[in-house]
Amino acid sequence: MLTIRISVAWLIAVICLGTLGLLLLLVQPFTLKAQEPKRYQYQIIEVIPDTESMQTKLNEFGFNGWELVGFAMGNMTNPRMIFKK
Repeated sequence: MLTIRISVAWLIAVICLGTLGLLLLLVQPFTLKAQEPKRYQYQIIEVIPDTESMQTKLNEFGFNGWELVGFAMGNMTNPRMIFKK
């Protein structure tokens, strides 16, 4: 009876350690690696303060991968759009 309990204990220990080893092997490829910080480009453009010209510039820059991140009206005569890529 004592040898059966010891055998069962060893069997449980081997299964647990095997499972742990398998998990460590499977999880290893998913560990996070150091990444380079993202680098952004910014561009500031002045536009004519009318809806059509602004919309044209927004579409043009958006098509080329730029994202509008800011808009400054300044003195209301020269609005500026700030884009990031």
